[in-house]
Amino acid sequence: QVQLQESGPGLVKPSQTLSLTCTVSGGSITTNYYAWSWIRQTPGKGLEWMGVIAYDGSTVFSPALKSRTSISRDTSKNQFSLQLSSVTPEDTAVYYCARDRGLRPWSWSLDYWGQGTQVTVSS
Repeated sequence: QVQLQESGPGLVKPSQTLSLTCTVSGGSITTNYYAWSWIRQTPGKGLEWMGVIAYDGSTVFSPALKSRTSISRDTSKNQFSLQLSSVTPEDTAVYYCARDRGLRPWSWSLDYWGQGTQVTVSS
């Protein structure tokens, strides 16, 4: 019964930082069996894996987004968060968090997903 829930502002201004939090229930983000990923969906690119944070806090990011992406965690709250800096309207998307089994390609690896949250980048 792992459940994930994204939260955060639905509107971000260009050049600012997009920040979202994923709250996990039914499982611990510190278990060494899994990692925790962020994915987004846009009309132009479809589903795009953004990055992952492992049980020990280590991170890996998509090369396309690495320079702008950070993922952190709060183990006391069983949460992990996404920060995407210098956003533009092209970053408008539905953002998902998901549990990651550590397999690649990533499409094989994500088993539990949040429902997604719409984020619009606009002034």
